[in-house]
Amino acid sequence: MTDTRHVLVASAADVSDRLMGSMSRRRLLQVAGVGGAAVAVAACGAGGGDTASASGTPSAASAADQSATDKVANWSTWPSYLDIDEASGQRPTLEAFTKQSGITVNYTEDVNDNNEFFAKVRTQLEQGQDIGRDIVVLTDWMAGLWIQNGYAQKLDKATMPNSGNVIPKLQSPGFDPGREYTLPWQSGFGLLGWNTAQLKSTMGISSLNSLDQLFDPKLKGRVSVLSEMRDTMGILLAYQGADPTNFTSDQWGNAIELLTKQIDNGQIRQVTGNDYLAALKSGDVLAVIGWSGDIIQLGDAYGIALPETGGNLWTDNMLVPALAAHKKNAEAVMNYYYDPVVAAKVAAYVQYVCPVEGAQDAMKSIDPALVDNPWIFPQADTLAKAFIFMQLTPEQQLQYEKDFQTAIGN
Repeated sequence: MTDTRHVLVASAADVSDRLMGSMSRRRLLQVAGVGGAAVAVAACGAGGGDTASASGTPSAASAADQSATDKVANWSTWPSYLDIDEASGQRPTLEAFTKQSGITVNYTEDVNDNNEFFAKVRTQLEQGQDIGRDIVVLTDWMAGLWIQNGYAQKLDKATMPNSGNVIPKLQSPGFDPGREYTLPWQSGFGLLGWNTAQLKSTMGISSLNSLDQLFDPKLKGRVSVLSEMRDTMGILLAYQGADPTNFTSDQWGNAIELLTKQIDNGQIRQVTGNDYLAALKSGDVLAVIGWSGDIIQLGDAYGIALPETGGNLWTDNMLVPALAAHKKNAEAVMNYYYDPVVAAKVAAYVQYVCPVEGAQDAMKSIDPALVDNPWIFPQADTLAKAFIFMQLTPEQQLQYEKDFQTAIGN
């Protein structure tokens, strides 16, 4: 979705009708329903009803900021994204921020899937209402959609001196040049994950490195893949020899056929967001296309690897929604977490790719064993096995999401 002036004329109802019309005989596999996907593709490029800025991006509405009198920040994010004291259930860095700033952060792990979350708040956003969140964490493409539609406010970098600590690779993404609206929260890889003991007893191997292994009949009904289209489909495209950063519609079709086959024959048990973690822990599935940090946090009984044909590199980003009531408080939270020492403390727990320059050096005094961890501070050899999914036009987004939803039985 690279050009905000390319308006997608289909309404949400229109898209929903088309997607519903393609519902197949396959069982419902995905946690996030068709409605979420429909509204996301319908909104892409449609505009948020606000005046466009000079760059062509709609300007987000703003509200009277209550930060000075209401020392609160409401933060919606994904599970497993912040350090936690397992004994007390408290979050050490968040507690330290509140003590330092006087700002109470209501930290809610209610983002399980980009489309699913967008479906929850879309009506309020379209009607120009405060959604009750001051920070939302969204993946690159969805963050871009919010920016294009005027659902995100520009950050006041003058009050955020640490915001300059973004690592070079993430400083100016296509969806937000110069990081005017967003800061990276965590990055990571879409890759292969498994329960090591169960994999050993089922297949006689201790690790996975290819989709040939993932699709081995011995794993039939024990495989989960992600409901984030780009993670799952990027890995399938690469497996088939296509370039996920620049592929054709025919190559896309071939990858959809592969996904459809693996669902129809029962190899893939479920298509889901973060819920795959519970299935891994319960033993319902033993191998997944999942997210790096999530699986690392499960402990030493589980393993991860980038497929030999490549895995997806993505970033989840913090932004301030339009009409958020506590923008300055939200910016104070973001600035705090861009302190390299604080960022290193978070990285030591979540073990996702840390987006903060200086955190690797700070890690020397926090956990020296993690300084050279390739999943937190990836070097060239790790990055060489990863790709960033191709940016889609609104038309491609609509068609490819429809294809994906049809393949998974929605």
